[in-house]
Amino acid sequence: MADLAAALPRLDGELRLPGLAAPVTIHRDPQGVPHLRAETADDAWFALGFVHAQDRLFQMDLTRRRATGRAAEFLGAPAVEADVLSRRLGVERASRRDYAAAAPETRAMLDRYAEGVNALIASDTPLPVEYGLLEERPEPWEGWHSIAVMRRLGLLMGSIWFKLWRAAALPVVGAEQVGKLRYDDGGLDRLIIPPGVDAKRWEATLAELAPSLAALLEAAAPDAAGGGSNNWAVGPGRSATGRPVLAGDPHRVFEIPNMYAQHHIACDEFDAIGLTVPGVPAFPHFAHNGRVAWCVTHAFMDLFDLFVERFDAGATRYLFRGEWRPVERRHETVAVRGAPPREIEIIETHHGAVIAGDPARGTALALRTVQTAETDLSFDCLPRMLRAGSVEELYAATAGWGLIDHNLVAADTAGHIGQLVRATLPRRPRANGWLPVPGWTGAHEWAGWIPHAEMPRVIDPPGGVIVTANNRVVADDHPDYLCTDCHPPYRARRIAELIEGGASLTPAGAAAVHADVLSPNALLLRERLAALPAPGDAAAARLRAMLLDWDGRMAAGSTAASAYIALRRALTALLAERSGLAAIVAHPYLSVPPGIVPMNQLWWCLPRLLREDDAALLGGWSWDDALAEALRRAATEPARPWGEAHAPRFVHPLTPQFPAAGLDPPALPLGGDGDTVLAVGMLPSVGTTATYGALARYAFDVGDWDNSLWAVFHGVSGRPGSPHYADQNPLWSDCRMAPMRYSWPVIEREASATQVLRPA
Repeated sequence: MADLAAALPRLDGELRLPGLAAPVTIHRDPQGVPHLRAETADDAWFALGFVHAQDRLFQMDLTRRRATGRAAEFLGAPAVEADVLSRRLGVERASRRDYAAAAPETRAMLDRYAEGVNALIASDTPLPVEYGLLEERPEPWEGWHSIAVMRRLGLLMGSIWFKLWRAAALPVVGAEQVGKLRYDDGGLDRLIIPPGVDAKRWEATLAELAPSLAALLEAAAPDAAGGGSNNWAVGPGRSATGRPVLAGDPHRVFEIPNMYAQHHIACDEFDAIGLTVPGVPAFPHFAHNGRVAWCVTHAFMDLFDLFVERFDAGATRYLFRGEWRPVERRHETVAVRGAPPREIEIIETHHGAVIAGDPARGTALALRTVQTAETDLSFDCLPRMLRAGSVEELYAATAGWGLIDHNLVAADTAGHIGQLVRATLPRRPRANGWLPVPGWTGAHEWAGWIPHAEMPRVIDPPGGVIVTANNRVVADDHPDYLCTDCHPPYRARRIAELIEGGASLTPAGAAAVHADVLSPNALLLRERLAALPAPGDAAAARLRAMLLDWDGRMAAGSTAASAYIALRRALTALLAERSGLAAIVAHPYLSVPPGIVPMNQLWWCLPRLLREDDAALLGGWSWDDALAEALRRAATEPARPWGEAHAPRFVHPLTPQFPAAGLDPPALPLGGDGDTVLAVGMLPSVGTTATYGALARYAFDVGDWDNSLWAVFHGVSGRPGSPHYADQNPLWSDCRMAPMRYSWPVIEREASATQVLRPA
């Protein structure tokens, strides 16, 4: 095991650092959360860069490398394909471009933050243990690196995967059935705006999709054989405090260290506390500044268009509106730890880079994405948000945000609550949302941008409650095309039910909502089993009886919950087999990193097909036939408590290379699944181990800020061996939270360590 303690930084006493104009005080609270107090914003950003590097330097470095296509230099061959994709998408080029276009205030923030990171690297603070294992050193930080880090963390998040999935499936299931390959709608979509209203989804007609279908079938002919969040706001008229309560939990894949870190930053211009992104200054997603609090969920706006491009015989030109245009071509080298470098060729059309298929065969898919297509000024929003004094001012401050799309839910001390879709979206045909579209016709081009003022929003809705859980924002009759795919409405409906029943009327009460484990799809499957004749197989009959006697709660101690998952996995596998979709796993459209697995996609399609008794994809079977066979298969699974079967494994990115180094933090059993408010999901194709969930939980008492609460899934520190590397995991695993200390007298009284940074 590596000597983890020797690589830990000192977190108390005094340090003298060149670059500071005045002293900065850093109080660490009992959870290790840094509370930074500087005289000016310039020194505050410097200090945040320094403190981020104290706790998370290796994580920051690796995220920067993942963004710029250099992670394989640390991680070896497993990281190559993701590096190649980052190179194809031009993340570094776009991030440098955006830095050059940023406002002077923004560039000053980024530069001062970078100076703070570099001050840590240049100090006598021990480097993180990972550098010793790799025999490497960190490279200096530059201002544009923060933009690259932020871009990487939301890169290709959303609709692209659904379009690729349906494109690959089209030759197998046919045009008549491909529209069924989308996330379940729960019967009807629950809308965010207006709150509490249900609506039916728009279904594309074959006539509307005919050009896309023809293009894809032409492209596919040679090969035809062949991861959400919750948040909610309760207005002062509904809460038990007379003040707004704002709460939620961001869901992502469990990465070590956590994508988020808890911080508090104060200076003469602002005093803000929330979740930072290591490598990035300010609070892009979750925070309050003493006057207004904000939080986000993924809004599932469609940021991505895939174009089927036609190329000439040498792939030197592509067709557009009857004209053959030259492609742009460049070559890059990806260095790989422990292996020869990988040489790659990147081909681009005016739509974007080719990401799937082989242009030399005549057709391939090019990606046009909001995330890289044009200059982005998201970082200009960050200082403006810190100065906002109300929900309205916060929303005005976010104009121009485009790196990823969010439901930005907010509440202020005047008692207002609101929701805004914070995104930059092009205007284009609604048909672009279903499948890759023909690139040569010119019929699917972008036609300007939807103005910020026209993005969906609501402030102080009737009823005084706003809930978002990756469900549909507005009905599909909205004037602009916004999205095709989104998450089912289950979590949103359940949260609204719990609030209506008296939950989350205080910050402490939010924990009961976070922890809810009732699964509507478990109830759906139980209902179908009740109508199924008792199986002749004794083990299958016992499994059916157990599930019929179960309450549908995915509790950690429930054996029936494990049985339900075994049955649903077996049923999904049968759907994949009988539809023929299991055989397309190697399709080139599904190989875009990190890859698309048919069974994982069908897991989310299955409830709707079952609810509607639609057996068209079952190859001649009925759902009763499929259920009977799934019961027989699932009955062979060993019975064990769900929390034990579902416990995550938190794996440090260097553990595969250095398994004895002791880098992985511990984990505890967890309940919930992907359909419950306690959204702790898994990859059905792999097994029952939890792979994603709430990276953090929070509850803001808007106006009585010291009464706010929070927790993260392992701890503040990203340094293995630190006492704060995993100290919040027991709290988080039990859906409890710690105080979010905001008042400086409280912070100073309860500080477990204090460090003063002084000018050298």
